[in-house]
Formats: sequence, structure tokens, C-alpha cells
Amino acid sequence: MLAGLGGAGSAAWLGADDLPAEPLSCDGGTREAAAPRPYDGGTPANPPERAGKTIAVVDVPRITGVGYYAAVAEGMREAAEETGTVDVKTDGPTQLSTTRQIAVLDDHVTAGVDGILVAANDPIAVAPVLRKALAKGINVVGYDADVSPEARQWYVERADPAALAKGLVDALAAAVGEEGGGFAIVTTWNEAPMQARWIAEMEAYTARCHPGLAWLGTAEGQDNAVVTASQVQGLVRRHGEALKAIVTLSYAATPAAAAALGAMGKCESLPLVGVGTPDAAKPHFASGCIRALVLWNPVDLGYAAVAVLRAAADGTLAPGATEVEAGRLGTLRVVGSEVLLGLPFVFTADNVDDFDF
Repeated sequence: MLAGLGGAGSAAWLGADDLPAEPLSCDGGTREAAAPRPYDGGTPANPPERAGKTIAVVDVPRITGVGYYAAVAEGMREAAEETGTVDVKTDGPTQLSTTRQIAVLDDHVTAGVDGILVAANDPIAVAPVLRKALAKGINVVGYDADVSPEARQWYVERADPAALAKGLVDALAAAVGEEGGGFAIVTTWNEAPMQARWIAEMEAYTARCHPGLAWLGTAEGQDNAVVTASQVQGLVRRHGEALKAIVTLSYAATPAAAAALGAMGKCESLPLVGVGTPDAAKPHFASGCIRALVLWNPVDLGYAAVAVLRAAADGTLAPGATEVEAGRLGTLRVVGSEVLLGLPFVFTADNVDDFDF
């Protein structure tokens, strides 16, 4: 992507991917028909017959002991109980550590399970152990944070990327005002496939619906509060008065960026919109540093992940599918090897206290 968002041109790649974008309409959020994407996921080698049989599944989140992934696990248990044929347990690192996550995965691949649900700490580093799982005939489904597609069969996207982009950009436009202005993005890593997809959709939607906004640059927060704070300070110094708002694309970056803006006395002049969990954001809504938070329902995400793995194990979800049945969530859209959870929710100062996760 060589063009900046809206009217701001840029000669540098700013973190978007190069897949076709599907921007939603400016008003009702409908989308134009798009050409289907080919399946690009992996395939388990000679898996045993699992259709209708009880399967043992391990869930390996990015980190355990936090409310967000506890809510995801709650949804997994709900779906498992509804099917009656999925035994799911959660086992993951107690801190954000790619090395420890790989060790946990390798232990379960070696011990033998029927299915793996995984939110990857690193899309490249985690891929080899998941390819090893596929080679042993294990069904592998990613959720929340994707890996290289060939290292898993399906990925449950936390929200339709185009819908998430619309939510973020509409909130950004409301915060900046009708006159528009420049904004910067704090992502995780530029190579992170999920955030790269969101940025590409933000680019397309902004050009269509809010051309007064100008994308000034992207910084990597690396899912680290200290790094994020430093990046926010750098963006403020670099862009000066041209910077009118900041967008954050991870649950770790959002409160850290808000705290950095508060420390600089910039909450009023530099509104922040981002992706994150309501509990961590509540004090920053109260201070006025966060104007809007866009997120999916983590319980629904866990529920969908189990439904997708069950369908993959049964063979009812196969390459070329355009939809999959997911219990109480109804029919979910499938694009290539990604399953789209649906529309995100927008938290504001008026409703954030109604949620607890």
C-alpha cells in the first residue's frame, strides 16, 4: 500500500497488507459483493475419523490469568457443553512469552490431542510447532491472533475487519470533528497479519467516507506498555500540530497510550480511539483520554472457535466453504481460510461501566 489514508500521500509502507479491501458503506455498513478468496490454510495429514466423536482439545491463549482470555475460555466451555462432544481445556503461558507458548504447544502435540485452538504470540515463530501438529493429523484453528495461514486450517477473526475499520474510523472522525486532520496508528508489529488487515480496511474506508482524515504514520507498540508510551511520545514530537488524534490497535497499547497522553497533558487536544477491553479503559474514559473503544465479544469469540474446530473435525467445514454454522451465533461468513465473527461493539463513556471484562 503506497498511498496514505485519505488525502495524505506517502512513499512508505505504513503497515497495511496488500489484499483487496472490502470497505463497508458509509451509512448502513453494507458491502459490495467481492470476489471470493481461495483457501490458503493448512491440511492435517491423515487425520483419524473424528466425525461425531468426542474430541480432546487444548486451548493455548497468548497469556493466561487475564480477564479477556478468561472470557474467551468461558465461551469455549459454553460451546463444548452444547455440543457434548468436545472436551476443552486451557493451558498457556502466564506471561506474554513466545518461547513459553511454543513449549506448551509442543508438549500437547507430543502428548497427542485431537484439536488445538491457539492465539499466537508471534505469527512466524509459532508456525513450525503448529505445522508439526498438522503433520500429526491434529485439527488446528487459530483465533484472536493469527499465524502463517499454512500452519493452521482456519482462523476465527475477532470481527469482520471491514466492520472493525468502520467502527474505528467513524469514532475517529467523530473525535476529530468535521474539519478532519492528521492521525497516527499504534499497532503491534507491522508484520502482524490481523492488524495489517485492519489498517488496509481503514485505509479504504477512510478514503471512501472520511477523506478529510490524513494518515501520518504508524508506530509499533509491540504489545508492551513502555514501548507504546515511548512511541506515542515520539509521534507527538514528530508530527506536532498536524497530529489531531491517535488510533491504537491492541488491548495492551490502548491504556498505555492513554496514560502517556495523560502524562503529557494531551488528552483534550489528542483524542484516542482504539481496540481494547473495557475494564482497562474505564479510568481513561473517566479522564477523557479515551473517546471510544471498539471490540468484539470475547465470549462469542471463544464460542465460535470451538464451533469451527468441531466443524473442521467433522468435515462439515472444508476448503471452499463460504459459511459455517456456529450454534447460537448462527451462520458465520467464511473468506478464504478466515471465519468472520461479525460486527464489533463500540464502548463509550456512556456505556463502558455496564461491562466487566
